[in-house]
Amino acid sequence: MSAHDAREDTGAGAAQAAPPDYAIDVHKLNKHFGSKHVVNDVSLRVARGEIFGFLGPNGSGKTTSIRLMCGLLTPDSGSGTCLGYDIVRESAQIKRRVGYMTQRFSYWEDLTIRENLDFVARIYQMPNRREAVDNALESLGLASRASQLTGALSGGWKQRLALAACMLHEPQLLLLDEPTAGVDPTARRDFWEELHRLAARGISVLVSTHYMDEAERCHKLAYIAYGKLLAQGTAAEVIASQNLDTWAIHGEQLSALSTELRKTPGVDQTVVFGSALHASGRDHAALAAAIQQAVEGRPLRAERIDTSLEDVFIYLMGSVKDNYGVAS
Repeated sequence: MSAHDAREDTGAGAAQAAPPDYAIDVHKLNKHFGSKHVVNDVSLRVARGEIFGFLGPNGSGKTTSIRLMCGLLTPDSGSGTCLGYDIVRESAQIKRRVGYMTQRFSYWEDLTIRENLDFVARIYQMPNRREAVDNALESLGLASRASQLTGALSGGWKQRLALAACMLHEPQLLLLDEPTAGVDPTARRDFWEELHRLAARGISVLVSTHYMDEAERCHKLAYIAYGKLLAQGTAAEVIASQNLDTWAIHGEQLSALSTELRKTPGVDQTVVFGSALHASGRDHAALAAAIQQAVEGRPLRAERIDTSLEDVFIYLMGSVKDNYGVAS
């Protein structure tokens, strides 16, 4: 019997150990699939009640990393805890306390919302499943649609159902794999407001996303590229870690100017954002000189701007090479 099991078997009058400070605390996790090194020495910590976002290109190891941290996959090497339980030896304990929402909607479209939730409650063998289903319907705003067939729901309502199903057994940690892919902006906004309400209750959230506005709503971020953790921290810390200076250039024929600037010393990156061209570089003086030379004598206007998270995201994507197209 593990120490955690022993604590759970003690009487009500026994002293309860305080929960650990970190919902996730892992060190040097590695995972191979055949010859592919999918996760390479990943270490990080996620605090209780924290929304932690994972960014990175497709096939970068985000999903595999999340599953390793929560005992859903066994690492080849490395160690750590999730919700105070060892990710290798006590994975069964972790699974009971985690809610997992996959990118692909995985519930039954020929059942109603209530029937789907009731089925999930049966899987968890919940003794009070009717009450739990009623609470889930109410808390996620699904009560008025409880009798509606799931197949007739829009993407936003299916998303709410999936989150309600994840929350049925009152998990302490949510794993969300690109949960808002294909969902309209209003539904995305509502979904993120719900995540922050859950975090305020002490529930930790790990979420992978490609949307920069969502990344900025996370308390902390990690950028993973082809198995390696390249940056982590708050959005401001991730931006600062790359030491990029950025200029915005306004005018016409920006695509041609972008091509020209990419060949200029001091310019590490150029990206067209609507009516402006962003040029970034780590050598701030060389970048400024390159911009001034490029706009001189042309109907262009240049201004130094704050480097955005999206600028950094694109820069990091360009700084690494695909590790033979590993699966996510």
